[in-house]
Amino acid sequence: MKAIGMLHVLTDTVLQDRYSHMDLARLAIAGGADTIQYRQKTGTAREMIETAMAMQEICTDAGIPLIVNDRVDVAIAAGADGVHLGQDDFPVRKARELLGSDRMIGVSGGTVEEAQQGIVDGADYVGFGPIYATGSKADAGAPQGLAGLSEIVRALSVPVIAIGGIGADTAAEVMRAGAHGIAVISAVCCQADPEGATRRLLRRMRTGKP
Repeated sequence: MKAIGMLHVLTDTVLQDRYSHMDLARLAIAGGADTIQYRQKTGTAREMIETAMAMQEICTDAGIPLIVNDRVDVAIAAGADGVHLGQDDFPVRKARELLGSDRMIGVSGGTVEEAQQGIVDGADYVGFGPIYATGSKADAGAPQGLAGLSEIVRALSVPVIAIGGIGADTAAEVMRAGAHGIAVISAVCCQADPEGATRRLLRRMRTGKP
């Protein structure tokens, strides 16, 4: 099984514009993040590839993986360590064929059935949420809560990364509910001090991890 990180920071330049994707990657890594996910919904493929290549260099130097959200083509062109795919994105099975066995694939699953199918198709981990209400993703759906998180953790054979509305005040309880780790956007990217915010998150996560 691949080594799946515990704190995934998704970079974003729509919710905030003070920091670039590269800035956020550096700051999150300095704060202790062990996985960076490049999240960019608009722009040309060329621009995305250039940004992803720069981020991959930063992550490689730090010894942690870069995951590209949605875009398998960008991940391949930039030499990224993997991709994260939603239910309406590029098919997981086809992504596995293109990426091979070494690179990481995460899949978003809102139900046990969706998650299990993603695993069958080749996903290494499942992103589950939203755990709480979130404004970072307009189509995130209704909050699943800690009970929903615990249920899917018990049902799956791969690491579950919780996402959606998680911050320093809730990170410990999410970990106690069984999550392998958490993924955040606003809790790091939209903070005045992303490095410090990452460090606080990680500290709280560790208090809740068995």
